[in-house]
Amino acid sequence: MAAPVITLDGPGGAGKGTIAKLVARHLGWHLLDSGALYRLTALASLKAGIDLSNEAQVADIAAGLDVEFKVTPELDIQVLLGGEEVSQQLRTEETGAAASLIAALPSVRGALLDRQRLFQQPPGLVADGRDMGTVVFPQAPLKIFLTASLEERAQRRYNQLKEQGVSASIQSLLRELAERDERDANRKVAPLRPAEDAIMLDSTELSIDEVFNQVITLAASRIGV
Repeated sequence: MAAPVITLDGPGGAGKGTIAKLVARHLGWHLLDSGALYRLTALASLKAGIDLSNEAQVADIAAGLDVEFKVTPELDIQVLLGGEEVSQQLRTEETGAAASLIAALPSVRGALLDRQRLFQQPPGLVADGRDMGTVVFPQAPLKIFLTASLEERAQRRYNQLKEQGVSASIQSLLRELAERDERDANRKVAPLRPAEDAIMLDSTELSIDEVFNQVITLAASRIGV
């Protein structure tokens, strides 16, 4: 019997990554940050000087990623690309925007699909992304689509970047998130949308603890964990 999977899909800034890490730690399950794989592919492509519109070359980068994830005691994820710690580089808006662009390339998505499914190992997996419930793990027993208002998501990103010492403006973040939402929702391959059997969860007015508790309650009722 396949290990159970909880999928957390939704737009950027909705809180998927934070909730996924908390749920995975609470359950003692594996964690997949699928967005990191696209960001890693984008970052590796930028480092190699590859034009992001060159689908074949970007797909080659995706297929050959030398990546390792390490979870710290503080619940941060350290990401190593070719042995280099690149966690901070992955969080920049430039890398995020590039990741959204290459995520629309069918060959890149195909190259990363099998790699993502290999994360499904006992005792279970919490998968965070944009097409986890619709494409990567369509048989998952619990699928959640986590969202929040554009203004709230921009504010969260602003606060996050400020804590990291990175300068940003709310207006530019609003514009970048709106553009990314548009690209993600309208791409031909695996557009951002809730799975038919996904549970919609709007976190705009909810604290992290409130969202976490709702997800854990759903996991107990749907999966029995």
